[in-house]
Amino acid sequence: MKTKEFFIVSVVLLSVWVLSGCVLQEGGVNISEEQNRPISPYEGKRILYIDSYHEGYEWSDGITEGVIKTLEGTGVELKIHRMDTKRNPDEEFKKKAALDAKKVIEGFDPDVVITSDDNAFKYLIMPYYKDADLPVVFNGLNWDASVYGAPYSNTAGMVEVSLTVQLIETLKEYADGEKVGYLSADVLTERKNLEYYSKLFNLNFDKQYFVTNMGDWKDKYLKLQDEVDIVIFENSAGITDWDEMEAETFALDNIKVPVGTTNPWVMQSSLLGLTKVPYEQGEWAAQTALEIVDGKSPSDIPLVTNKKGGVLVNLKVADKLGVIVSSDLLKNAEFIE
Repeated sequence: MKTKEFFIVSVVLLSVWVLSGCVLQEGGVNISEEQNRPISPYEGKRILYIDSYHEGYEWSDGITEGVIKTLEGTGVELKIHRMDTKRNPDEEFKKKAALDAKKVIEGFDPDVVITSDDNAFKYLIMPYYKDADLPVVFNGLNWDASVYGAPYSNTAGMVEVSLTVQLIETLKEYADGEKVGYLSADVLTERKNLEYYSKLFNLNFDKQYFVTNMGDWKDKYLKLQDEVDIVIFENSAGITDWDEMEAETFALDNIKVPVGTTNPWVMQSSLLGLTKVPYEQGEWAAQTALEIVDGKSPSDIPLVTNKKGGVLVNLKVADKLGVIVSSDLLKNAEFIE
């Protein structure tokens, strides 16, 4: 072959080699990065995360972030389905939402299902997947999974507990008496919380109100300022027309007694928060799901409770109440201004 012809053929062969995903390097041939990428042991595995509530609800978003970040880069195919039962608390809606989620499970055929909060477990897992072959990792079941007969042979879970008792003890330092009131959206989780405060801690509130709309919340928030010495404002999620800015203005105009919460999204109308960390629950659930994919039986994984918490102090409310927050509390706190 002539030299010119040999050169042309060599260029063509090199072009084909490069286009096929390989590069020529000194000392030999190196397969492209994509072809050389190690295959994850979770490649092709599917995990379905079923959220009882909706995107944009701060609690759900925190759990979702924990799930996504933990599974990122593992090769797992993650699908997220939301039941939207916080904004739609009607019993028939919950049952239909569970059936819709069941269809998603059947269509996606996951290796593991993760659920968060009570409604997904009560309306979906308990009636349709109790002791089934499908592994389930739950989180966000408040206080006690045994009310649903859990754990089952196919479940592992994190039971959610609140720091409400500790919150009340802390608020007493800034109160003129010991009467405690309870205010929350009228939803399943918050009624369950109240039940377990009494059952586990013998904590019975002097006044308790569940509300569904902003007008009713204002009315009960105002009443509690004269009826009790401390208010626990549990949750606004489920109040249909909730407006955070409006709540902040109303609270600053009318607050007379220390108000505390375990949920950071109602801190604009509270003095103090001892809050749970939703990311912790999503992270744990995703890590546990991977353990199950690795071959661990859900029944060999013991129930756990959430451990992480945060301290929040609203400086505007403290100023309105004339409260000087203790230095021990302040050194660990995040401030709301």
